[in-house]
Amino acid sequence: MSYLIKESEGYRYIDEGKGDVLLLLHGLFGALSNWDGVINHFKKDYRVVIPMLPIYEMNPREAGLEALVNFTHGFVQSQNLSDMTLIGNSLGGHIAILYTIAYPEQVKRLVLTGSSGLFENGMGGSYPKRGSYEYIAERVAYTFYDPKVATKELIDEVFETTNSIPKCMSIVAIAKSAQRNNIAKELHQIEVPTLLVWGLNDTITPPNVGHEFNRLIANSELYFIDKCCHAPMMEHPDRFNELLDAFLVKNPLLELA
Repeated sequence: MSYLIKESEGYRYIDEGKGDVLLLLHGLFGALSNWDGVINHFKKDYRVVIPMLPIYEMNPREAGLEALVNFTHGFVQSQNLSDMTLIGNSLGGHIAILYTIAYPEQVKRLVLTGSSGLFENGMGGSYPKRGSYEYIAERVAYTFYDPKVATKELIDEVFETTNSIPKCMSIVAIAKSAQRNNIAKELHQIEVPTLLVWGLNDTITPPNVGHEFNRLIANSELYFIDKCCHAPMMEHPDRFNELLDAFLVKNPLLELA
């Protein structure tokens, strides 16, 4: 990743390009680098903004979805963002949904990929074990259809995070908060055009979860990517960008105003 990570008012983020705002939210074990393919493709025509969510810095007693939605709102206000296309992967999708429901005037388009909120098999059904590199390597690989996508650099990044007791406690608190926060009954409140991109081989939020999101969000369209697990924008960035491109063109902001 060769992007400048900016720091302002306590926020760390990437801000590339100019134009309509694409605000990207990463998942529980995500990082800014998860969106490299999206940044490279869209920064020539859009303003791509990615805040680093404070998942690992939160007090475990306060860690949860509500705090992360509040953080996102604070960041949006600090950057004077509006008329956004909100894009979230995994936990980031869950946050994006809750933010869209809370602040509908800010979001013009919504994109969810492998989102939690209905059902998720987090970390393959278990929570991180501190100090076990082999366990972390296995769990990171579990996120991808092709285990080779789980590079040593990525595994090292996750291992460093989970090797801290306070960070582990925050991760577990947020994961439990996500599992408690089922939003099936709230999804009818989303009226903006919504794109759902799912890995056909997703083991964490399986394909039936994508179908359920599509059923419960009225103005949504669902696409599957074969030989793909939980992070389509990382495993198949070209196809993900193709679907996102077509969705943005199909739903221009001028017509949504």
